[in-house]
Amino acid sequence: MFTTSVRIYYEDTDAGGIVYHANYLKYMERSRCDWLDSLGFGVTDLIENEDLMFVVKEAQLLYEKPAKLFDQLTVKTRALHVGKVKLIAEQTIYNYDQLLCKGVIKLATLRGSSYTLAPMSAALQQALKNDTEGL
Repeated sequence: MFTTSVRIYYEDTDAGGIVYHANYLKYMERSRCDWLDSLGFGVTDLIENEDLMFVVKEAQLLYEKPAKLFDQLTVKTRALHVGKVKLIAEQTIYNYDQLLCKGVIKLATLRGSSYTLAPMSAALQQALKNDTEGL
């Protein structure tokens, strides 16, 4: 499972002083980008070298507790399913050991030049599948 950290700043919070609900999606996106990079498949490289991009098809989020100003969050990301053009990721956001938000994000891979479905390379599929071992 891949983990990354996010510190909460004033710009992340709403008028009530808690993290605005849509920002959790931003934190998850950052983590997925860092995760792909850690596997050797940076988002920019995929676009430039393979004409391939990941797009969110569906996002299901469950909010448990709010994050607040200056909290140091941990975002955990793992693959639940890897197909030729489909990736399902589970992402959880914690403040220390307290679960704040859980998401299941369904992604598709598109050809960047035409915005049509396109398969992942075998190497990318394998890297993502290796990351699912032990689930």
